[in-house]
Amino acid sequence: MNKYKPLYFFQKHGYYVCQRIADRLGIRAKVVRLSFMYLTFVTVGFGFALYLFLAFWMRIKDLIYTKRSSVFDL
Repeated sequence: MNKYKPLYFFQKHGYYVCQRIADRLGIRAKVVRLSFMYLTFVTVGFGFALYLFLAFWMRIKDLIYTKRSSVFDL
């Protein structure tokens, strides 16, 4: 069995989509492929950055707004 068979399959069918988009837009297929890769990294990075920001915000909120004891607890 050829170990490169899955690679050839994805090159034939997967890259063809980028080629069709590039032909439709009038640009090179390499630019379309790179754009998809960059967008993937940006969207994953944005989600992780949002997660870190919310975790930081909740930590700051917990430090500022501490639970006050009730008058009845005295």
